[in-house]
Amino acid sequence: MINCDGLVKIYETDDKKVMALEGLDLTVETGEMLAVIGKSGSGKSTLLNMIGGLETPTAGVLTIDGKDISTYSEDEMVRYRRDKVGFVWQKSAKNLFPYLTVLQNVEAVMMFENSGNTGNLKHREIIKKRKDDNKSYALKLLKAVGLQEHKDKLPAQLSGGEQQRAAIAVALANKPDILLADEPTGAVDTRTADTIYELFHKLNKELGITIIIVTHDMALAGRVDRTVLISDGKVSTEKLKKHPAMEYTVLDKAHRIKLTDEMLEAAGIESNKVRVDVQDGRLVISRI
Repeated sequence: MINCDGLVKIYETDDKKVMALEGLDLTVETGEMLAVIGKSGSGKSTLLNMIGGLETPTAGVLTIDGKDISTYSEDEMVRYRRDKVGFVWQKSAKNLFPYLTVLQNVEAVMMFENSGNTGNLKHREIIKKRKDDNKSYALKLLKAVGLQEHKDKLPAQLSGGEQQRAAIAVALANKPDILLADEPTGAVDTRTADTIYELFHKLNKELGITIIIVTHDMALAGRVDRTVLISDGKVSTEKLKKHPAMEYTVLDKAHRIKLTDEMLEAAGIESNKVRVDVQDGRLVISRI
């Protein structure tokens, strides 16, 4: 389980401070497939980087399976990123080595666990067996993402969609518990995006892996278990995939709610003052 409790992230430059997250609260269940949606600058990529161990919060607590990862040493954080998390980035240059074949890219991730003393025959035999096992698993992953016939190609010889599928195989190479995808379909067409989302869904169901996808694409809401909308560094609304889909607004710990621009526009609210009434067990917010 991933639990974000009052996460704050402040970026400082010489002349100003920028608050990317403003007390964000979020829980992601093990095996859940979640989409984090928001406009540019809303804080969604910052959240993803924190869960991935690439950044630490300025304040608040982030726990993964009950452990506060912000307290990890540098070595512990490296192991966390290597063993616990897989990353899929929008740009293929961040996912794949251009001078390695697709198969070699997947195998390269596994090599980090193959280091050690190789000075005697026993150790060399162990390393050889690991390499054979790694190749077998890498081929299995490429088959799962539909790229087994392209295993000997370089990334430049693949289409954009094929590169992203290769990136997913690379992200799964060390059998992570969490797969993080930052705008994974931002550089591909709609048809290819559909294929990638179907692959995410397949991996989520078959492997039980927790998948968090950051995107600005609102159409993704119907493809995942839950959609979280981030606005101004906080979770403002959530939508559960039900029949019909149910959307609800999130109360923070101070019992405050964040209304989206679309909500305010639909209600004709232009002022920063509103009327709040309780009517038949319901809260009614209306313009003054």
